Amino acid sequence: MFRICTFALFLMLNAPLVMAADVIDEMLTSYQAEGVSHFDADEGDKLWHQQFPAPVDAESSKARSCQTCHGADLKKPGEHIRTGKVIKPMSLTVSADRYSDVKKINKWFRRNCNWVMGRECTNQEKGNLLIYLRQQ
Repeated sequence: MFRICTFALFLMLNAPLVMAADVIDEMLTSYQAEGVSHFDADEGDKLWHQQFPAPVDAESSKARSCQTCHGADLKKPGEHIRTGKVIKPMSLTVSADRYSDVKKINKWFRRNCNWVMGRECTNQEKGNLLIYLRQQ
């Protein structure tokens, strides 16, 4: 009986991770269907840390990266640079629910890529970032 209860508890605690992994895999498959052939976590890491110049019409002229708001340690909360709002950790192991809805992920990619890079991310960039984030 103890083994069954332990296994059930294990499944309940890991269900968000499994669901998030399934959603990420679904997104990667859709990017591949649109022509992306390979994803690279190292490229995702570089993109995460890359500094982009602020848009001309931005309130601040400081360069930006994903790390600007999300922080260096993805297992810890970040802070929105302009509003000061706390941002949940990006690590899949800490905040698996962040990766449970394709629509939400796409919404945040669109918003954050535009804010950081001044444009939408390509499917290649999104896939590289998802592979990188999945490893955190």
